[in-house]
Amino acid sequence: MELAVQARRNRSLTMHINKIHSVRTTALVARDLGEDEDWLGQIAIEMEPEDGLIRVYGPDHEDGVMAFSEFGIESLQNLIAIHRDGNK
Repeated sequence: MELAVQARRNRSLTMHINKIHSVRTTALVARDLGEDEDWLGQIAIEMEPEDGLIRVYGPDHEDGVMAFSEFGIESLQNLIAIHRDGNK
């Protein structure tokens, strides 16, 4: 009985946290927005996980690759606008 209660708690916690369904790497976002990938990477350094920045790790990417949730792409677009306005 105790295990069943714990399993329900774990499942509800996982469902609560798991709100991101897909992410896009910096390369994909740069292509979609028509921006330079390196420049976007420099801007994205200012972002936090709360802004939708995610680091994806894998066997070929031990240091991680920057990726963005849909909210992260919106946040990045706002940063792009701020940087462009600052350079005028």
